[in-house]
Amino acid sequence: MNALRGRRHETDLRTPTVATAARTADEQEESAHHGLVERLVDLGVRRASGADELVHELRREDPDLTPAALIQRLEKRYLRRASWLGAAVGSVATVPGVGTVSALGLTTVQTVAFLSTSARYVMAVASVHGVAPEDVERRRTLLLAALLGEEGAEAISGQLGLGTLYWAKAAFTKLPVGTVKAVNKALTRRLVKYGAARGGALALGRLAPFGLGVVIGYAGTRKIAKNVVEGTTDAFGPAPATFGGTS
Repeated sequence: MNALRGRRHETDLRTPTVATAARTADEQEESAHHGLVERLVDLGVRRASGADELVHELRREDPDLTPAALIQRLEKRYLRRASWLGAAVGSVATVPGVGTVSALGLTTVQTVAFLSTSARYVMAVASVHGVAPEDVERRRTLLLAALLGEEGAEAISGQLGLGTLYWAKAAFTKLPVGTVKAVNKALTRRLVKYGAARGGALALGRLAPFGLGVVIGYAGTRKIAKNVVEGTTDAFGPAPATFGGTS
């Protein structure tokens, strides 16, 4: 009996240790994912360029474009490019002798390319609305919120105490940098959980379902891109009646 009690006592002592170790491992994994997402988003934002030039170019090509029509054109252009990024990596898995493993090896590069394309789209829409975030932190906020779709807009509205989803023009350019950085950390945590709930996605440095074939890669990435479009709309609201700072 004493021996049995001793074994139970040992088990009771071990159980909290095992639970603590499990929590520590989970925290370390989440921290690693958090750092990876931060680096990928940072690369995407820094490599995105030419948003204002793109808006000017489209307006030169068609001077009669209204802001709403221009944003629609930007959206179609973005969805097409983002979708083919997914198809390009998906096609690698179909090549004999290459396969899925090699395709997944390309996904970090493609993730950065996707994020850069997404950031350029978001900044172009911001330009149409007359919003010009020059510092990297504010650009990062826009991209993170867009990647989260409606959830990103709701998170920012709740954190900043705004009464509207259309937060980008309401308070975005007036926020101090310290607040923007705090918002970015909160959005990154959400994005890690968002990615983990979808089989890894951005949290693991790859955009699922890259590497699983051309058709699936195209459709899957297009779905993620549509989420970005939704998040961008939630940030800025309907197109303005006239052009702001882009004339």
